[in-house]
Amino acid sequence: VMLDTVGPELQVINKSEHSISLEAESFVILTPDQDQEATSNLLPINFHGLSEAVKEGDTIFIGQYLFTGSETTSVWLEVSEVKSEDVVCVIKNSATLTGSLFTLHVAQIHIDLPTLTDKDKEVISTWGVRNNIDFLSLSYTRHAEDVRHARAFLSKLGDLQQTQIFAKIENIEGLTHFDEILQEADGIILSRGNLGVDLPPEK
Repeated sequence: VMLDTVGPELQVINKSEHSISLEAESFVILTPDQDQEATSNLLPINFHGLSEAVKEGDTIFIGQYLFTGSETTSVWLEVSEVKSEDVVCVIKNSATLTGSLFTLHVAQIHIDLPTLTDKDKEVISTWGVRNNIDFLSLSYTRHAEDVRHARAFLSKLGDLQQTQIFAKIENIEGLTHFDEILQEADGIILSRGNLGVDLPPEK
């Protein structure tokens, strides 16, 4: 049995679940204020540090968890400016987002969030222990320390001391530290979908 963590995944929150139509060459604001309703002009996100992590010209991708590659259900944005905690973006292609959650991916940017989140720890401590998981797929592994931290956490959970950790490489940061991660992990999973968003095709 393998448990796949969510990790530091950035998301757009659409509480109303109404469809959101985004028009190419229009502007949309990404805001950490999750009390706001998602509209074609304003998208609430689950991360307060985005404005500190991006700069003008950076590329942002928003789509369903499993990217379809369809230009009508996923959207590319380009950062235009940063205003306090908000990020103003130019929409690069027209699209309609449907559902309550959308993955947000910023190409080649460090996101200052823990690899093993509190929610991940809760799921491992309950569902993981109950099902005596054999493998832990550690999403968004970026450094060897991420693996060491996860192993230390598992060591406190009795039978899960023997659980093997597969480091999931999903961005350029993890790829850069591949060799050191390989030394600590029991195995490696390359997430081609997310790496394909983070890297140009020739890479």
